[in-house]
Amino acid sequence: MREHVLVVLPHPDDESFGVAGTIALKRKEGIPVTYACLTLGEMGRNMGSPLFANREVLPLIRKRELEDACRAMDIEDLRMLGMRDKTLEFEDIELFADRIQELIEEIKPSLVVTFYPEHGVHPDHDATGRAVIHAIKRLPADERPLTYCMAITKNREEVLGEANVIIDIREVAGVKLEALKAHRSQTEGLIKEMEKKYQEQDAGIMSWLFEQEIFWTYKWD
Repeated sequence: MREHVLVVLPHPDDESFGVAGTIALKRKEGIPVTYACLTLGEMGRNMGSPLFANREVLPLIRKRELEDACRAMDIEDLRMLGMRDKTLEFEDIELFADRIQELIEEIKPSLVVTFYPEHGVHPDHDATGRAVIHAIKRLPADERPLTYCMAITKNREEVLGEANVIIDIREVAGVKLEALKAHRSQTEGLIKEMEKKYQEQDAGIMSWLFEQEIFWTYKWD
């Protein structure tokens, strides 16, 4: 079976925090990755630390940062869907799923990565997960791609059980760091501390950010 990964997330930097290591490993194997980023995170409150952005220029800055992060991860197929930040929960679920289904039918991915519905801690995360799952559910059961979901709620294990996909990303931790650094407007205030802890092999940040990425395989009804 031809492998192709489709990542569908709402904001620039979601991919770098949650799935950059997995993407980098897939690219090292020569597996194509398509990243559908739904918005430009233009309503975000972070304007750089120290401050260098403003509300007017933030969308252009975040677009450039997203492109830089994709280069760091060796993603050649970036799709920017142009949806509006912080409004995804208000989209019609059928029309939203139509857009995702079009991508799935075009790409025919073997693996889809998104947020687990109701476990994303941000309305855009949850709306994205719902739309992706709704689109995949439309497919015949034997045609549905494997679906990895990120869950970041505090009660995720209580509700979903333990993560059943744990990917060792230590060999590409440097790629993940470069992808995070690319999102300068959002991460520069954190990056110095992250780099310090990374270089010092700090057990806490290494384990949750630079050693492994965890996912829950979506359980279809």
